Amino acid sequence: MEFNIPQPLKLEHDELHVDLARATGVGGKVGEAAEAVAQILHPHFLKEEEFALPPLGLLSLLTKGDVTPEMGEVLAMTDRLKAEFPQMIDEHKAIVTALKNMSDVATKENKPEYARFAEKLILHAQTEEEVFYHTTLLIGEYVKLKLNR
Repeated sequence: MEFNIPQPLKLEHDELHVDLARATGVGGKVGEAAEAVAQILHPHFLKEEEFALPPLGLLSLLTKGDVTPEMGEVLAMTDRLKAEFPQMIDEHKAIVTALKNMSDVATKENKPEYARFAEKLILHAQTEEEVFYHTTLLIGEYVKLKLNR
C-alpha cells in the first residue's frame, strides 16, 4: 500500500525548500546563515518525508473507520519514528538554533524577509513536534490496535 504525505503539508515542505534555497543565494552573512540551516535541514526533511509524514495520509480513512490489513505496512514507518523520535527532536533543536542565528543576522543586515522566513520555519518545526509526529505515532498505535498486532 502506498502512503502519501497530505498535499498541503507536502506543498509547504516544497515551498520551504524553495525559500531556503533563495536565502542561500542572497550571499553575505544571511546567505551563510541560510546555508548552515540547509546543511542541517535537508537530511532531516528527507527523513520526515520518508517515514514521519506519509502515515498522516491515512487520517481520513482511519477517521471513517476504514482499517484494512494492508494498512499494517504503515507500522514500519511509525515504528521507525518512535525509535528515532529523540533524534528527530534533537535535529529540530539544532535547526531552530541555526534559524535563530539566521533571523538575527537578517535583522542586523536589514533583510526582514529572511528573518520572517526563519521565524516561519521555526513555527513549522514546532507544529511537527507538537502535532504531526505525535499524530503519526497515534496512527501506528491505532492501526496496531485495530489489526491486533
